[in-house]
Parts: sequence; structure tokens; C-alpha cells
Amino acid sequence: MTTPRGEQQQLQHTAGIDPLSPLRAPGDPECDVFLTGTVFLDIIFTGLDSAPVRGTETWARGMGSSPGGVANMATALARLGLRTSLAAAFGDDHYGDYCWDALAQGEGIDLSRSRTVPGWHSPVTVSMAYDGERTMVSHGHEAPPPEAALGHLPEYPPRARAAVASLVPGRPEPWVADAARHATRIFADVGWDETGLWDLAALPDLEHCEAFLPNAEEAMRYTRTSCPRAAARALADKVPLAVVTLGAEGAYAVDSRTGETAEVPAIEVEALDPTGAGDVFVAGFVTGTLAGWPLADRLAFAGLTAALSVQEFGGSLSAPGWVEVAAWWEYVQEYGDQDPEALRRYAFLEALLPAPIRPWPLRRAVPTIGFRRPD
Repeated sequence: MTTPRGEQQQLQHTAGIDPLSPLRAPGDPECDVFLTGTVFLDIIFTGLDSAPVRGTETWARGMGSSPGGVANMATALARLGLRTSLAAAFGDDHYGDYCWDALAQGEGIDLSRSRTVPGWHSPVTVSMAYDGERTMVSHGHEAPPPEAALGHLPEYPPRARAAVASLVPGRPEPWVADAARHATRIFADVGWDETGLWDLAALPDLEHCEAFLPNAEEAMRYTRTSCPRAAARALADKVPLAVVTLGAEGAYAVDSRTGETAEVPAIEVEALDPTGAGDVFVAGFVTGTLAGWPLADRLAFAGLTAALSVQEFGGSLSAPGWVEVAAWWEYVQEYGDQDPEALRRYAFLEALLPAPIRPWPLRRAVPTIGFRRPD
């Protein structure tokens, strides 16, 4: 669970804000959100004028390193004040130690269901950001199955208000159905379908999900439609809540239980690195949903947090917390570089945000990993 050091680190982003405090009661689940997946060590190069050219050496003006993969989502959730539990494998190398410490001590994420795997090295991704896009090179091997370690770990999955699942065609995850049976609300995203079939029937865990959050291209391919809004309406026949992200245009959602629809435009920002923006969007939407906000407010908040994340580099490094949102809100009202009408969409934040404690902008990635001398 969260250590005192982890709690102090969390305050740098949450400012002590708990978006679920009005809802907490004795007998609540032990965590707000559970997720599982692969943790990568991300090494990010920025300040590139173009993509690397074959046969040449390219120098980057900026560099950062951080836990990546599923750690992007876990960090984004924790920085928004949700009690987050992550089940993942960590290598028994320096990279694994660094990622474990950064998540447990730096972000206050519960790793009691995670494990260190002897003799297994950490997966690594090198990401190069330029022109608002990214190119990535990854290396890693699948971790050995966890069965041998399960007897030493707490219940899996735990009782949780919500869980985030990444759906993979043809690969159901038994824990998803188990969590849904115990009243955990399942939020799901999906990646590119490498099979090329784009068949919703190949996503059996979708039936257990409360919300499905693909991007526009994924949504249109899965529904055989040519419009992302039509795709969202088609997906709402499969899940209670369909949310389709529209990139620079914002996001569109359909709630099939109430018939409500909502569309919120994106905040205009200068994108430095889009790594992890989709994870941050999901984290913001989960936060608003668990807090009981109106659908349009949830979309606006998710889009705002994603927009703030792309102004920094790295995935987990760039995830904003309440401190960052408060600093942005003060800045945009003072300097007026956003459309006043568009900003009124975010007036609901006034009652939630802490007083700004640091000026905007706030963060820059650490330059690299620091290895401690052995004792």
C-alpha cells in the first residue's frame, strides 16, 4: 500500500484532492481502480527536427525516462487522487527496480499484486518525438506465467470500484469477467487489430464492460462506418457507454441507458509528445464517472487532462494531477489565449480545484535514470 514517502510524492500532483471523498463509506472496496498489464521502461528523446535518417547520427535536444506501458494509465489515475492497484511483472534488473520505486514510492500506487521475476529483464521502449508525432522501438519478452507466485500475492483481482482493461482480439482475460461479477465497473480501450479483421465478436470481454473508449479510426473499423459519431452510436448497441476520441476535434459519447449524447471540442495546445495521451484521457473519464459527474463534464475533463499531457514529453511523466489542472486554469483565465466561450465549458472545475501552488508550466522530465551505489 502507499508509504509515507509515496503519500508525500502524491501531494505534488493531487494537492490532497480526493474526487471521491463524498462517496467514501465503511465497507468500500480496498481500491478505486485496478489494472494489469506490461510495464516498460520508456526512454524518450525530444527536440528532434525530423525522423532519424538511415545511416546518420541524430542528436536530440531533450531526453527523459520513466515507467511506461500500463504504468502510464496507473500514474494518470493516481495523480488524479484515485487509489490505484496495479498487477504487473517487473524485471530483477536496474530498470525493474527503478520502475517499481517510481510507481510505489513516487506515485503511491499499490503494487502488492505485482511481482519481481528472477532472471527476466524489463521490456524497454525508445520513443522519438517530433512534429507532434512519435516513433517507437521496443524490445522485450513475455513474462513467465504468474501461477507460481499467486500463493504469495493478495486476491486477484481485488474488490475495486472500477477496472481498466485493454482488449485484444481473440484473447479474453478471465479476470475481467470475474471483476464484473463482483460489481466492478469495467472501462476498456483497444489497440490496433493486427489481424485486420476488426470483428467485435473477437472481443468477448466487451460484454462485461460499462464503457468502451476506442479512437475514431478503431471505432469506424469495428463498426464498418465512415463517421466516428455513427460508430459511437453503433457501439452503444454493444456497451452501455461508448466514447470515441476524435483527436484534435475532441470526443463524442453515447449513453445507451439514457439516450444521452455529448460532444466536447478539444483544447487547443501545442503538442510536444502524444505518448500516453489516450491513457490520460481514459483516466480522466474514469475519474469523472466514479465521481458521478454529468457526461459532458466527464468528456471535457478527460480531454483537458489529455491536452495537458501532450505539452510535456513521456507517458507517465506527463500525466497531470490536480495541481497541474489548477495551474492551467489560473493561467488561461489570466492570459486569455483560449476562446472565452470554450473556457466556460470548464467552469465546473472551480468547485473542485485547489488554490494554485506553483506557476504554469510545471514539469519537465528528469534527464535519465540514477542508479544507486550498492550497499
